[in-house]
Amino acid sequence: MPRPMRDEATGHATGHTAILLAGSRPGRDAFAERFGTDLKALIPVAGEPMVRRPVRALLEASTVGRVIVLSQFPERLKAVLPADPRIECQESRGTIAQTVLRVIDDRSIVWPVLVTTADHALLDPGTIDEFCGSAANADLAIGVVEQARLLLRLPATRRTWLRFRGGGYTGANLFALRSPKVAPAIELWRSVEQDRKKGWRLVALLGPAVLIGTVLRLLTLEGVLARLGRKLGLSVKAVRLSNPLAGVDVDKPGDHALAESIIAGAA
Repeated sequence: MPRPMRDEATGHATGHTAILLAGSRPGRDAFAERFGTDLKALIPVAGEPMVRRPVRALLEASTVGRVIVLSQFPERLKAVLPADPRIECQESRGTIAQTVLRVIDDRSIVWPVLVTTADHALLDPGTIDEFCGSAANADLAIGVVEQARLLLRLPATRRTWLRFRGGGYTGANLFALRSPKVAPAIELWRSVEQDRKKGWRLVALLGPAVLIGTVLRLLTLEGVLARLGRKLGLSVKAVRLSNPLAGVDVDKPGDHALAESIIAGAA
């Protein structure tokens, strides 16, 4: 199993600090209840709590040194995770953006920071290392999967697509933050957090010209991110991932069946 990089002087793990978002929406979760639990992160996938799968991938990635799991019920998640000193479970408060801002404000955080989610059940160490390596020179990097690549692997899958000149993309729930400079980007995210599945609302933040240009497919993905970077004073990069399964999360019963089928080698 690959081990994280270590500082030769201190022996401490180095590399990205990974933040894994494992919170729950307010109220009952019908999706979780369907599988006999009240927490989405604890839904069983291929015989184990879903949250274990991305956490294990993070621990096995050579580019990750520490894993912080954020949940309203940290002790419940800690009970199902590996007994590894690199894992820390913390309580999440407020929205995702508020929680991430609070964590990165902690002076003990080692940069850069990698953010992913508990429903990333098909995440693998190779994808994490590919993403982190490609994200190294950007203030903010966003993992994406090309529509053509994913549909070639899973022709019937349904995802949220953002379409640009040159092709469509779906998010891979992987974000790299190089330094505290990214705080304005998280504040921007905070303003549209409830609409994060509606890609056009994210693009609309950049103004009507960019929105129209995207709708008419006059702009490339790089062009839109360049405009976002200028708005924020940051370098923003999209990382196209080679593994199309990085674009599959487990957010509904159909996703769950698909993920288990893929893990079993049947899809």
